[in-house]
Formats: sequence, C-alpha cells, structure tokens
Amino acid sequence: MHPPYDTAADPDRPVTLDRREGPYGEVVLRRRGEEDPGPGTGPGPGPGTAQPVFEIIANGCFLMDTSDGRSERLLIRAALNALPADRRAPALLIGGLGVGFSLAEAAAEPRWGRIVVVEREEAVIDWHRTGPLGRISAAALADPRTEVIRADLVAHLHSGLHSGLHSGAAAAPEPYDALCLDIDNGPDWTVTEDNDGLYSPAGLAACRARLAPGGVLAVWSAQPSSAFEEALRNAGFTGVRTEEISVARGVPDAVHLAIRGA
Repeated sequence: MHPPYDTAADPDRPVTLDRREGPYGEVVLRRRGEEDPGPGTGPGPGPGTAQPVFEIIANGCFLMDTSDGRSERLLIRAALNALPADRRAPALLIGGLGVGFSLAEAAAEPRWGRIVVVEREEAVIDWHRTGPLGRISAAALADPRTEVIRADLVAHLHSGLHSGLHSGAAAAPEPYDALCLDIDNGPDWTVTEDNDGLYSPAGLAACRARLAPGGVLAVWSAQPSSAFEEALRNAGFTGVRTEEISVARGVPDAVHLAIRGA
C-alpha cells in the first residue's frame, strides 16, 4: 500500500486505502465504515456485524465490493454443478481475483482439483496477500491447489493454443474443466476496451479451446444478456442458460453458463 491514506471523520464517506496507476489505468481500494478493533473478524462481512465494506474501483468505474458475495460464489457453484458428477478433481480457472469471494468458494470445495486464478492487476494481488482483502482469501491462497498468475486473462486464454501443432513445438497447455470469468461488469459493460475481445467470436473460441470436453464456461454479469447467450450458441457451446441473483436495487446479477460438447 502507498501512504498517505485518506482519513475521514464521517464514517459514511469512503476512505481511499490505496491508489495505483498501471498498464491498464488506475485501480483504487476504498473502505466504507470503520474497522472493528475487537476479536472475531471473519472472512468478510456477515449479518449483524459492524465490519467495513471494501470497494474496488477501476478507471473511475465501480467494479465490486465485499457487501454481498452471493453472485460471485454462485459463479463457482453453478460451474461445478454443471460438470459431470463423475469428473474427478476438475481443474478450475478463475478469471479475475476481485475481492476474493469466488476463490474462497472454490477453495472451500474439496471436489475441485487445480485452482488457477488469473489477475492482471498487481495491486489487487497485493491487497489480498498483504492487505485487508486477505481476510476473505488468506485460507484460499494458502491452499496447495491454488496458483495465482499475474497476466491478462484474454492473453492467457489465447496462449499456447497453437502449441504442439508443429514438430519441436511445446506441448499444448492442459485444459481446464471450468472457466469462471468475472473481469467486467458483464459482456455488455467492459472495464477496458481490451476486454471486449473476451466476448468476441475469437475470444469465445479461445475459451472453448481451453476447456476439456464437457467443460463449463461460466461468466458473471451485472445484468442478464440475451445477446451474449446467442453469442455463446453461435460459438458452438451447448446447454446455454442463465442463473439470476436478485439484488437490493435494479436488475438482477447473472451467471451465464455454457458447455463445451464432448
């Protein structure tokens, strides 16, 4: 973290804990509410507690906070439930570390095998390893199944797809059984223009290529998108459906699910 930090007499005013400039623009970690100095601080806020809420802002755009992790956790559970029940130790890729709810959900489930998290912002990784978001992710980061890769998700998905096609080429990367992606506010509302490529025909083709047969693609969105459902079908996915999560105000959050055929 980079001092000095903001201080605020008004407990309702967000306090900036860290602000970083990186290759993709500015990322900010903010806190709402006061830290509880007493014992019993758990992994994220719970009902009736006085724990603060942490927010991640990217290029002035609100991304997520720790007030409600239901949809981020559903992203992982829905993908696992969509896999064949006899799939042993399925390999999971989580696109975007965020505030850590998805990783925590994955690490709490013994059925998952390898858990790979791809996060492009060094600041976000730091906020988990040495900062306040560790209260959500510390146990998951210590899990031997977990690997954090600092990389652009779109580039990671495309990497290695053409390996092994020619003599002397490196072996193709091991496929994933599930891709759980949450790097934007949804296919229709990306954080940076570079992320548009993830939802394009080429991006969805890369997702499909990185999945094992019968593997699951799960994409978080701040609202359901019928256009994205159609794009998934056009990309050759089957079993396309959307699970919605009601929120306090506005349209529901959504998890779009699709299956790579055998």
